[in-house]
Amino acid sequence: MDDLGPRLAALTFSDLTQAQVTTLVIDTVAAWGEGHGWRVYRRAPSVLRLPPPMDQQHSVLDVALARPDGPPIVVEVDHTHRQRTIDKLLAEAEEGRLPFWVRWGPGKIIEPPPPIILLSLAVTRSQGRYSRSLLAAPEHSATAALTGEITELPLAAAPEPGPDR
Repeated sequence: MDDLGPRLAALTFSDLTQAQVTTLVIDTVAAWGEGHGWRVYRRAPSVLRLPPPMDQQHSVLDVALARPDGPPIVVEVDHTHRQRTIDKLLAEAEEGRLPFWVRWGPGKIIEPPPPIILLSLAVTRSQGRYSRSLLAAPEHSATAALTGEITELPLAAAPEPGPDR
């Protein structure tokens, strides 16, 4: 189970919409579960009901994973901080499921309360599109880089004023 974080961290993409990034992350989580041989359910019903007037229906989870060797895993994928997602994952945890919250986006990502496991994915945003690169930013030195020695150059002497000047 420790391999989901690195798998998500290895994702790279460029110029995707919000929906495309969310789909890519959900597909990656589903492929991770399938790679382990687990049953994968997309848009699985949650134990949490929707708020009124739709309170006869259950909310849905982005991915649910049934495994023979441990409790089920539930995964929510969001690009913003949503209290409803926290409430849903806490309700799932109370039912014995292992809750993961994949949060992606630019800027600071707030840590959810335990037992929710946060997997954050930093992206950049430009003109409403999202990108993620694994290229590290160049390192900058605290002092200016100098090559060679500083040498004072002689100034040309000012011409003497003459009769035609």
